[in-house]
Amino acid sequence: MSTEAAYRACALIPTYENPDTVREVVLAVAEHLTSIVLVDDGSSAAGRDVCAALAAEGLVTLLRLEHNKGKGVAVMSGMALAHELGFTHAFQIDGDSQHDIAAIPGFLIASRERPRDLVLGYPVYDATVPTSRKLGRLLTTFWVAVELGSKTKVTDAMIGFRVYPVLASLASRTRAQRMDFDVEIIVRMVRMGLDVVNLPVAVRYLAADAGGVSHFRPFMDNLRLSVMHTRLCVSGSIGWVSRRLWGGMQ
Repeated sequence: MSTEAAYRACALIPTYENPDTVREVVLAVAEHLTSIVLVDDGSSAAGRDVCAALAAEGLVTLLRLEHNKGKGVAVMSGMALAHELGFTHAFQIDGDSQHDIAAIPGFLIASRERPRDLVLGYPVYDATVPTSRKLGRLLTTFWVAVELGSKTKVTDAMIGFRVYPVLASLASRTRAQRMDFDVEIIVRMVRMGLDVVNLPVAVRYLAADAGGVSHFRPFMDNLRLSVMHTRLCVSGSIGWVSRRLWGGMQ
């Protein structure tokens, strides 16, 4: 069977309390991918009702988590469902309508051409980006470069606009469950040997009255990111030493 015939992609949209934007995202994504796995990560009534309506209309395959467990759990639960449904790749986009949907075709083309690799977005911001977000990304970019031993491999490891090979994602043993998930899974998959295609995508930040909502909790999420980076640096150092010791003894 050829790679072309074997390739089968779905969209994977994790959502938590996005009642004002998730329908817009689903309808826009549906213009490019007919199969959409929507994971409701324990939204309250308003978000839950919008997700249920999308499923009732046949627009999505809905997986609902009864309690909020974090983006990492939502994405990996959706990835497992995508695998069960026979998909080889999952285009993941957040449900907050921050990303330029028009970029999807280019990402899918790149993924189909290089199905073993990750296709990652990197943000092209407009004037709505908070300065704190840009600074936080610079810090994470530095640590990811340290963890991978390369400043050029991954342009951005935080954006929720990417194409995953499903089986490799499930095999990544990513432990992070919340905001630290996006970063850890990329580091782990690159360490597994996957290469990366980095592509630009325009990003906007909606105002609250337009449905913009942030679930980032500065103290707890920065703490989680710090713990994750420490864990990845330590595991990377141990792996490097082990390869040098055991490799030199062969």
